Amino acid sequence: MTYLLALDQGTTSSRAIVFDDKGNPCGMAQREITLGTPQPGWVEQNATELWNTQIGVAQQAIVSAGLLAQDIAAIGLTNQRETTIVWHRKTGQPIAPAIVWQDRRTADWCERLKAAGHEALISRKTGLRLDPYFSAGKLVWLLDHVPQAREMAARGELAFGTVDSWLLWNLTQGQRHVIDVSNASRTLMLNLETCQWDDELLALFDIPRSLLPEVVPSGHAVGETADGLLGRRIPLTAAIGDQQSALFGQGCHLPGMAKNTYGTGCFMLMNTGSTLRASQHQLLSTIGWKVGQSPTQYALEGSVFMAGAIVQWLRDGLGIIQTSQDVETLASQVASTEGVVLVPAFTGLGAPYWDTEARGMLTGMTRGTNKSHIARAALEAIAFQVSDVLEAMQQDAPTPLTELRVDGGASGNDMLMQFQADLLGVPVLRPVVRETTALGAALMAGLGAGVFDSVEQLGNLWQLERCFEPRMSADERAQRVQHWHQAIARARGQLDHASLNH
Repeated sequence: MTYLLALDQGTTSSRAIVFDDKGNPCGMAQREITLGTPQPGWVEQNATELWNTQIGVAQQAIVSAGLLAQDIAAIGLTNQRETTIVWHRKTGQPIAPAIVWQDRRTADWCERLKAAGHEALISRKTGLRLDPYFSAGKLVWLLDHVPQAREMAARGELAFGTVDSWLLWNLTQGQRHVIDVSNASRTLMLNLETCQWDDELLALFDIPRSLLPEVVPSGHAVGETADGLLGRRIPLTAAIGDQQSALFGQGCHLPGMAKNTYGTGCFMLMNTGSTLRASQHQLLSTIGWKVGQSPTQYALEGSVFMAGAIVQWLRDGLGIIQTSQDVETLASQVASTEGVVLVPAFTGLGAPYWDTEARGMLTGMTRGTNKSHIARAALEAIAFQVSDVLEAMQQDAPTPLTELRVDGGASGNDMLMQFQADLLGVPVLRPVVRETTALGAALMAGLGAGVFDSVEQLGNLWQLERCFEPRMSADERAQRVQHWHQAIARARGQLDHASLNH
């Protein structure tokens, strides 16, 4: 039996999972990490903590699987995307906290570029929108606000990276400063057609090229772990952004196949093959993956900022549940929300609205509304947001969607998955192995290390755990979606009382 180690550095935790060559998890370890919110709209992490927890769980996972380092054929890495880290090349020390993908501090920078008429150029080259979500603005902010950062960058003393770059730098003890092509496609600096940094955009943003890592394929021999980290030097043969990794791990290897990950946010990706498709409906074009010398695979993506984070808000903000798992039990105590709609625009709205000014709103409450109605509305809000993204994606897609594969923590919520199928009108498929983000990285590492011969061979490893068939009538679906869109319009400040009553 051959074993592969996946390192999964996420927004709320660092995890490591050992898989066998059939895609079965054999050992796992996880540690939560701290999110700092020093100002409204700011979200930060300690980059050193990301590294320390990740190497710690890597060691634990191997022990948990009852294995030794020499039993691990290769390591694949997957990570929260867009999160931005700058560090000293000589010391390896970060110059500031990591700025997390959820952070909105660069909204003014984005607005200035929009006002100057640059958005169309940026979107055409990168497939992305000019939004605080992406890395370039975060990098510019660090260069402009950390003392001497620009001077040090000009002298070539600093290194920029997303989380994959940071971890690979540390795993190789500074030998490799690289970024995988899928992560690079989320920075607002990569030209999607050439798969290289775009000099015109770097000049526009005033970002020195010397800061940037080398762009490499997702499935690619990056190097080996340094001595003293894991007991032996283990090949590092894959790095891939978490959502692309989940698409790969879900076996969505053919154009038109799609998955949705229910994590802190929701991320729906559809494989468009080796064809780069520009969205006409406010979605993102992005790189899916590149394996060795094979053609780059592209994807369409819709991002929902608040998914599992809504349930965390019910737990930590409102205190109406003790643990996240309690939400389904509480929501099940009522047959419907009785008209209550939650629009979770706590940090604005992502696809397909991209409205940074929208704010969260709870509507339709009466004297009879209780916490069960709010819990149910919270779960339904996740599904409504995904439905909006899929509707846009269907219009851009090469072929109609016939099923949606799901993963992530909230995919274990049967009520949510059934409501999702009802809203979409297509079956929702939940796999046996729901750790598809880590699985994708492990399988990609297996390809990079020669454990697997081809991508086609991997499709057979995917196994169905449960299929949720749509049960809602078309009329009820249309009515529910209409109520949702009315609430969205109000959250965006687009409806007055009179128009809501007609």
